[in-house]
Amino acid sequence: MAVIFALASALTIAWGTVVRHRIASRVPVGQSPILQAIRRPLWWAGMSTAIIAYILQVVALSFGPLLIVQPILVTSLIFTLLVSAAHDQKRVSASELSWAIVLTASVTVVILLGRPVGSADHPSFARWAPALLLGIVVLTAMTRWSARLSGPDRAFVLGLVTGAVFGFVAVLSKAVADTFTANGLLGLAVSWETYALILAATLGTLIQQNAFNASTLSTSLPAMKAGEPVVAFTLGFLVLGETFRVTGWNWVWLALALLAMITATVMLSRKGAA
Repeated sequence: MAVIFALASALTIAWGTVVRHRIASRVPVGQSPILQAIRRPLWWAGMSTAIIAYILQVVALSFGPLLIVQPILVTSLIFTLLVSAAHDQKRVSASELSWAIVLTASVTVVILLGRPVGSADHPSFARWAPALLLGIVVLTAMTRWSARLSGPDRAFVLGLVTGAVFGFVAVLSKAVADTFTANGLLGLAVSWETYALILAATLGTLIQQNAFNASTLSTSLPAMKAGEPVVAFTLGFLVLGETFRVTGWNWVWLALALLAMITATVMLSRKGAA
């Protein structure tokens, strides 16, 4: 069930992403991409789709650990490239298709070989605090640095920041889903993770829209998809206590699959920037 809902979320993310980028790319230079976007009904339709995709993601997290759901969500990059190519009536290049195949294969290995398992413990704020503090400092510095850049470089940096923020959103979503499962709506109302999730998702959306406005979709989106799993996987291990059920040499194959997954997204990003 976690796999099914995660795939549905990835497909929904793809359509909403293309719609929002189409609007952001038409904003004149010097004008706020957010203020221009919210004036268009199609942008709200894209945002509604994003909300539906997020609900599907939370449902997936209620059925399985983050280390299962997150790799599948990375495949939304492939769906987005296909939807974007169909919209523009262009063919996906052989190189992009090759890396898309590598990405798909590596995600499959991570899930089937890794057999991720969640932790029974709900992480305390003390376990969250170092990760939150480090994330705020590093991502704030990267956002300020991006203001000095332009074009593909700015889009790539903002894409990485967006991916990192949504990595936090993914882990917070897992914590919120577990809280709701255990304590219902009352538990959500008194949980600090709920409000941290709302803040992180809002900031991520604002930064994402600016990244889309900075350059082409094929430049910013792969950077987002590269940054998100790295942060989500790291926090999944260190904060949530999730792990893979592998032993011996299987750790080597799993590490290679994870490396291939990240490499495939980075290569797609570089080709888009070129």
